[in-house]
Amino acid sequence: MLSPVIDPEGAAFWRYAAEGELRVQACAACGEVRFPPRPCCPHCRSFGSEWRITSGRGRIWSYVVPHPPLLPEYAEQAPYHVVLVELADAPRIRVVGNLVTEAGAPLGSVPPERVRIGARVQVVFTGAGLPQWILERS
Repeated sequence: MLSPVIDPEGAAFWRYAAEGELRVQACAACGEVRFPPRPCCPHCRSFGSEWRITSGRGRIWSYVVPHPPLLPEYAEQAPYHVVLVELADAPRIRVVGNLVTEAGAPLGSVPPERVRIGARVQVVFTGAGLPQWILERS
């Protein structure tokens, strides 16, 4: 599996993810949350920031099912779900990840008929600290 490219602005996100926490960057001046991380607040232009923990819950806002040809590391696992999740406690923030049946489950482990826009999900993390999503029990 490929590892994320970590830039200075996103380093804290990945550090927290490796610890099993989904955090988002917030402006230290105006409190506005933002994702992806960036050095300057787009609302008040402050360079101060902090990292706020989230509940890790959200809803599928959109999704795609990639099919080969893909990068070789993913082609043999296709098809699988890539979801864009709108966070419950930060509704303007959307985070990408794979939809799986449980932490560490293979990509493509969720049957296609179970995936729908608006479905409630909860974040889980791989051993490498990559955020993935599981469907909440309803």
